[in-house]
Amino acid sequence: MPDTYLVIAAVALCAYALGFFLPPGLFSLVDQVRDGAVVQVIDPDSFRFVEGSLSLPLFSSDGSPALFNAIFEGMVSGSRTGGAVGIMAFILLTGGAFGVVLATGSVNRGLGGLIARGNSDGRVLLCSLFLVFSLGGAVFGMSEETIPFVIMLVPVMKRLGYDNVTTLLVTFIATQVGFATSWMNPFSVAIAQGIAQLPLLSGLPLRLGMWSVFTLFGIAFTLRYSARTRNPDLPGEAASPSHGTGLRWADRLVLAALAATIVWIIWGVVFAGYYLPEIATQFVILGIVAGFIGTCFRLDGMHANGAVQAFRQGAMDLLPAALVVGFARGIVFLLGGDDPTRPSLMNTLLFYGSESINGLPDWLAAWGMLCFQSVFNFFVTSGSGQAALTMPLMAPLSDLIGVTRQVAVLAFQLGDGLTNMIVPTSASLMGCLGAARLDWLQWLRVARWFFLGLLVLASAFVVLATIFGYH
Repeated sequence: MPDTYLVIAAVALCAYALGFFLPPGLFSLVDQVRDGAVVQVIDPDSFRFVEGSLSLPLFSSDGSPALFNAIFEGMVSGSRTGGAVGIMAFILLTGGAFGVVLATGSVNRGLGGLIARGNSDGRVLLCSLFLVFSLGGAVFGMSEETIPFVIMLVPVMKRLGYDNVTTLLVTFIATQVGFATSWMNPFSVAIAQGIAQLPLLSGLPLRLGMWSVFTLFGIAFTLRYSARTRNPDLPGEAASPSHGTGLRWADRLVLAALAATIVWIIWGVVFAGYYLPEIATQFVILGIVAGFIGTCFRLDGMHANGAVQAFRQGAMDLLPAALVVGFARGIVFLLGGDDPTRPSLMNTLLFYGSESINGLPDWLAAWGMLCFQSVFNFFVTSGSGQAALTMPLMAPLSDLIGVTRQVAVLAFQLGDGLTNMIVPTSASLMGCLGAARLDWLQWLRVARWFFLGLLVLASAFVVLATIFGYH
């Protein structure tokens, strides 16, 4: 099977080829008053094609778009808070910080003590982790923040006999289940409802029920998969003297610092609006504290240079994942970017997608909205970005075809959140796959039936919501 880099390269070539056949288009923005403030939104009737094509040269020396420039431009695109450059820095820093934490051996010794007390049945742990991470995705849109937790849990799961796929299921996949079925996610549902002129957090009962159903389905799949693949004799570190000894006070200090950092992050995300820059810095502080403790108490023979080397090695291990993030973002660059007011193939794809569902029966049109949002998420994996681009079209279109705007928001959030589990353009997925040492095609072979089941559930909820006039 081709490497993940080759898959992304093939997608980039397809995006490049579209520029020779598909005309670019653009939208206009209009002012709209919301909550007493004037904001700019896309005018759904303003789309127009631009003469010419978006055919790009192979190379550019003046900063204009070109095929081979896409790699560099993708890596430096976006802002420090959510663009490729910010996510790449987040991956490298958190990877380095957890490299120091794991190098102390405290996590392995703590888990070893837990197993030694007879708690070797990990099913309760799997259920608990899936539930907690699903809540994280539902309540505060947890996504990229999962990467360091994947790093932390990989050795833990191996000590319990579970493979890295199981780690990904109870962390990133759980967050995306919560993200897609949330009743209050500030980065998707709240934005989409605001654009659709719906009361924020409206339609809560159905979404709460939907979150429960999807989360239970995810837990059931995880337990079934882990039961088939678990190998209690898999871990090779269990008999290591450095990890098999009892917990020292220094180990407890490292674990306490880890727990305190997690609590600090949760508080910061929920109450203080922390995002990638702040969270990355919090993990850097954790790495410094763990390195200081490990050096002072010589945990696993750690010294100052050893702590620095552990940081370097942790970042180095995640360098391939960081590069994939930039490469994937280059695809959007080849399509002309995601600015609705500038000519791009992205806007043209958006226009054709919205036009294709006009004139269908209401339930089929609603399902078509779900399919469109799922496909469009391949190009714009940001929940807030996709809401800003698509909901100004989907909301008024829903009025014309007899579908409530709440159903349009439901189709958006399910299409946006669920496909993040499999699309190679998702920076969060690629980061977590890198942290779990999994190839994208390897993950796709495992996840395809699980994703199909989620898609069937999503289709059923959208169709039933349409039939019963969900509002």
